[in-house]
Amino acid sequence: MHLFAENLAVELSSYYRNLALEHGVIPKVFTLVNGEGSQYLFFIDDLRMNGDEENQFLAYIVQEHEAVCYARGTLVVLEKSQQLIEFAVIDQDDAQAIVCSAQLTRDIDDKPVGLTEFEKILAPKKTIFFSGLFEPIELSEDRVEEFEGLWDEMKPKILHRSMGL
Repeated sequence: MHLFAENLAVELSSYYRNLALEHGVIPKVFTLVNGEGSQYLFFIDDLRMNGDEENQFLAYIVQEHEAVCYARGTLVVLEKSQQLIEFAVIDQDDAQAIVCSAQLTRDIDDKPVGLTEFEKILAPKKTIFFSGLFEPIELSEDRVEEFEGLWDEMKPKILHRSMGL
């Protein structure tokens, strides 16, 4: 497993803790890191696409930026009183994925007030429904242009930085 994947899991845990407890929001997040350590992070909800288009776009971005690992996270509502923040980190060269989960507690006004520590487990990558973004995809020229335009349009909202080792 790339060191970037391990670092990404630690970083996303802190990121979600800050977003939930300090800002009261739990967005669907996508982030990737390439071999040079460039990291891109954005909110999936900003894409405003159906599931198939979203996966095509994410696969395009993963491949276009030569990612070595990526992660996707969201809020999982099991029932009103049991909510989890979960994310998985997918490494290009590993059959295992890092899966992290923490239980979210809300107050009577439905504001996040507590978050357990993120538990980290390894799971077979093939069991993660979005684990196939490294697999080559065929896109029409029009679709590639559409995705390039969307990426350019999103750039002001994308956190881009260099991830340290």
